[in-house]
Amino acid sequence: GSANGGMGCVRYLAFLWNLLFLLLGLLALAVGVWGLLAKGSLREDGLAPLGSDPMLLFVLVGLGATVTSLAGCLGALRSSPCLLHFFVGAVLAFAGLEVLGGLLLLVARGRLRDALRDALLLCLLRYQEEPDLRFLVDEVQRSLGCCGLGSYRDWEANPVPASCCLDPGQNGTVANVQCAFGVLRLGDVAASAVVHLGGCLAQLGAWLRGQAGGIAAGAAVLVLLEAAGVLMALKVLRDIRG
Repeated sequence: GSANGGMGCVRYLAFLWNLLFLLLGLLALAVGVWGLLAKGSLREDGLAPLGSDPMLLFVLVGLGATVTSLAGCLGALRSSPCLLHFFVGAVLAFAGLEVLGGLLLLVARGRLRDALRDALLLCLLRYQEEPDLRFLVDEVQRSLGCCGLGSYRDWEANPVPASCCLDPGQNGTVANVQCAFGVLRLGDVAASAVVHLGGCLAQLGAWLRGQAGGIAAGAAVLVLLEAAGVLMALKVLRDIRG
């Protein structure tokens, strides 16, 4: 009786674990699909830039997590060895990709600054065309109090955005989108009264270095959760065979 009770307990724990990740997967999938629909990326004329759309990452991660967790839920509930084997294989594949990504980050640490520089430069150049990039650049500039890549003068190709301004609202409640108009024609001293002079590359690099501990802790927790899910699934498989 106690053995059957223990088996039932592990099985329902495995079910609940998978149900939690199933809900998270569906949430990520819904956010991704909503983002694509909101920007029209799923229309026929929008399929070309679909591959470079960041919302696609939400869709793929959400889809992967949903399918894997659904297999784990049904496998635990119906004691299906086939579904449980699929679940264990999928989670191990995800964990392998995470470890590989972490190792690549460690090995290619020196190239990360160049990659970050290239990504920020692309954001500046495509600021007017891509709503996602515009939102990202504005958030970075506003929160870090910076402007451009190396300095505010990097905004030669596009108008200097309001997120560069020291006071975008100009003491009002609504942001004045023209607050940085003509700032590139001013000298540095005059411009310093209107916009942040310093670029975002150095500040973003320092911020990322400061977050390294939190990112590592988050990754470790994720791997532990995945390991717990795999161990529960293996226990259920053993109990089915036994």
